[in-house]
Amino acid sequence: MGNGAQGMDCRHFIDGQYIDLGASPTFDNINPATEQVIGRIAEGGKAEVDLAVAAAKRAFNNGWKQSKLSERAAILRKIGDIILHRKDELAMLETMDTGKPLWLSTNIDMVRSAGSYHFYANFISTMGTDAYPMEQGAMNFVVRRPLGVVGMINPWNLPLLLLSAKLAPALAMGNTVVLKPARWTPMTATLLGEICKEAGLPDGVINIVNGAGRSVGEAMAEHPDIRAIAFTGETSTGKSIMKAGAASLKRLSFELGGKNPNIIFADCDLDEVVDTSLRSSFINQGAVCLCGSRIYVQRPIYEQFLERFAERTKQQIVGDPLQPNTNIGALISKQHYERVLEYIELAKQEGGQVIAGGGPARVSDKGYYVEPTIITSLTQDCRVIGEEIFGPVVTVQPFDTEEEVIGYANDTHYGLSASVWTKDSSRAFRVAHAIEAGLTWVNTWFLRDPRTPYGGEKMSGIGRQGGMFSLDFYSEVSTICIKY
Repeated sequence: MGNGAQGMDCRHFIDGQYIDLGASPTFDNINPATEQVIGRIAEGGKAEVDLAVAAAKRAFNNGWKQSKLSERAAILRKIGDIILHRKDELAMLETMDTGKPLWLSTNIDMVRSAGSYHFYANFISTMGTDAYPMEQGAMNFVVRRPLGVVGMINPWNLPLLLLSAKLAPALAMGNTVVLKPARWTPMTATLLGEICKEAGLPDGVINIVNGAGRSVGEAMAEHPDIRAIAFTGETSTGKSIMKAGAASLKRLSFELGGKNPNIIFADCDLDEVVDTSLRSSFINQGAVCLCGSRIYVQRPIYEQFLERFAERTKQQIVGDPLQPNTNIGALISKQHYERVLEYIELAKQEGGQVIAGGGPARVSDKGYYVEPTIITSLTQDCRVIGEEIFGPVVTVQPFDTEEEVIGYANDTHYGLSASVWTKDSSRAFRVAHAIEAGLTWVNTWFLRDPRTPYGGEKMSGIGRQGGMFSLDFYSEVSTICIKY
């Protein structure tokens, strides 16, 4: 069904079939790099969600919940294989949807997406069952059963990658799925229906309904037969989903916003810090929830870091996402483009000094491009330091002591991730333990082991993903006590 560089129309995928595009209202899919229409997208609502849930429920009860673990592992492995086989096609669709550089879609998004299916295929193949003997002559067995129908509401920044991190463990545990792709980026999720069918996934196990959060997402959150919702996106949307799902006591897994500190001590490896900070600030146009958008530098190296970091930032190429030398592509939409520029203007009003970037990038007369921007001279209480911008904009502030920078790092209602740079192992442990974040890197960034828990503290999320943490979320864990 994919049309490669020409884009594609995105239809609902329900019970193993794509629904005729004329059966629903549609809206245009816009390439943010060119502002051209690249296809039409079906606009779903409650009726389509009801159909998708009914199909998922039938598939669950008619055999998927009793499917053999080896069968599920084989299907997962094949989904990953097909993604790698169709990597170039999928990457092109992802770039056209998001505006990110094609090399990034190809080498990061697609490879890590396939890796999620391969990982969980292997993980469940070696998973055991806990057993606890008792002195009274009994044995307790801990067993995991699938929940049933689960809902997934996906973001626009890493569409296939973040979907795969949810879908792979849900299918591994024997659940069926109703999925809502992000409204702006539906193409790779739509194509995934075809890929899953080719891999042997039974009809109805995965169902895809396109549309807006206020219609499709709300209907999913309210539906009594959806047992759990996995959501990645804004904190305010997470609160709405929680409220809508309260009546049916839905299980929730939320990965929400982040305003992550990047803490640089004077004894760091400055070359490595500058290289990695460039990535953690601006990769994917800064639209990664783990980006280190608040940079704190110890005063003895503050000016040196700032000079080198600004010089490297000014060398970043903002341009056509299809060109191999492009570092930074287009932002997702005109609305988001204007929002990011408004934050840069707000920073100036708050007393900030722009030392790199600071405005639109002139790539062509079309597209939503913003220069990578560094802002200094702000105080800790400024909105630009406290609020998630989700664009290529970072702030840099000096600090003197450990205690001071820990206070800065924790002075936020977010708590997703952090980075700490130091050669002092004792300091690394002290600071990492003191930071209120679900994931803290020391002398690295974006290094992820899929077995470990991932998620946020405070307003950055609910629950953890990864390895057994994901499998526990997508299963009912119960105890069977046998006296012998």
